[in-house]
Amino acid sequence: MDFLFTRIASRMSTWAGQPIAFVLAVGTVLVWLVSGPIFNWSDTWQLVINTGTTIVTFLMVFLIQNAQNRDASAMQVKLDELIRAVEGARNDFIGIEHLTDQEICQIRDRIEEDNHLAPDVREWRSRLLSQFIQRR
Repeated sequence: MDFLFTRIASRMSTWAGQPIAFVLAVGTVLVWLVSGPIFNWSDTWQLVINTGTTIVTFLMVFLIQNAQNRDASAMQVKLDELIRAVEGARNDFIGIEHLTDQEICQIRDRIEEDNHLAPDVREWRSRLLSQFIQRR
């Protein structure tokens, strides 16, 4: 099921991002607008576009979220590999995406503060930060 959803979501999000999808959406709205006088601007006429756009929006939310989740996961794996590959990089940062927002903010704040410190103090703070991450 997961594989099927991923394939469908990937293809739909690729298609939805194409210019032809936008042209099709604009065309649909134009046809709906032109048909207004034919249906005497009735409630049913308005309900058609409201229902259609609601359904499309509802489904696109899941497709967009799936695409963003896949992209974020792939990006995280690539960044983790870069951290592993670069000599001198702190491997402690691998996997911090699993921490809470507050913990990540604390780490970010400490790293930003370290930028303005002397190299020996920065090294000491780096070890403290590594201990903080490892305790998680």
